[in-house]
Amino acid sequence: MLALKELTHLIQDYTTASPLNRLPMRDGGPMFDEPLVGVADGYDPLFAQYKTIIGFFHLTPLEIIQAALDNGESTAHLGLALRVICWALPIAEEVRLSNRRENRGPSDQWAYTRVYGQDFNHVLRSQVIAWLQAAGYLAVAPTLSPLYTQGPTVLEYTSAWSERHALYAAGLGTFSLNDGFITPRGMAMRCGSVITNLPLPVTPRPYPNHLANCLHFNGGACDACIRRCPAGAISSGGHDKARCAEYQERELAPLRQRLNLPIAGCGLCQTGVPCEDCIPSHTLR
Repeated sequence: MLALKELTHLIQDYTTASPLNRLPMRDGGPMFDEPLVGVADGYDPLFAQYKTIIGFFHLTPLEIIQAALDNGESTAHLGLALRVICWALPIAEEVRLSNRRENRGPSDQWAYTRVYGQDFNHVLRSQVIAWLQAAGYLAVAPTLSPLYTQGPTVLEYTSAWSERHALYAAGLGTFSLNDGFITPRGMAMRCGSVITNLPLPVTPRPYPNHLANCLHFNGGACDACIRRCPAGAISSGGHDKARCAEYQERELAPLRQRLNLPIAGCGLCQTGVPCEDCIPSHTLR
């Protein structure tokens, strides 16, 4: 049986060694550093609560893995275990530094990481599934499930599975004012998850609440992400997703065209802020 330590090493080693985790430019460095890995209990009441917190359409781990079973199979195949393996891919320092220097839109390195890094993340999901299935367990990535939908087909700017909320259930961090997710390696990251019936130990949630890592909500009087946002889409009231999306669609079109990219996430509010690469202390750096 795969142990959590072994699976963690497989994910970390694959990320470090994969040629897909490289910027698509001459002598391109890595897009991601060594991942963080955690495990949530698929029966955790949080996942049912997400149907209220996020929306009725948000799927539970049980709904997703049931859909992956062949017609007529019983959920008895699951045994007693249902786990959500989660990971955070911290964006490499070189990429973060390049984005810190920008003030109107992303650096080329950041824009490439948004697209090619997500491509690598999909490959990593498939690799984790392959390892689990080879060991004799069920495995499905929610974002690769036929049940997964995103965008206006569900509710604009939401999806049927939130990777960040899965990471919160797995104890890998908490949310922030700008709708990001602050892990022990900061909020400049991409994340993913796979659901399985491998009975891995569940990692603890060490945070007192879902905003514990954000200075804005914890006496730090932090407004760094507000000041970093060129669209004016972040305020003390939170993140205006529509305004953020409109700015990116309008202002980043030349960059997308120049780099031949379908999207170019801005990411300025994730860099040049105290929580970029760590959980900040209550003393602003």
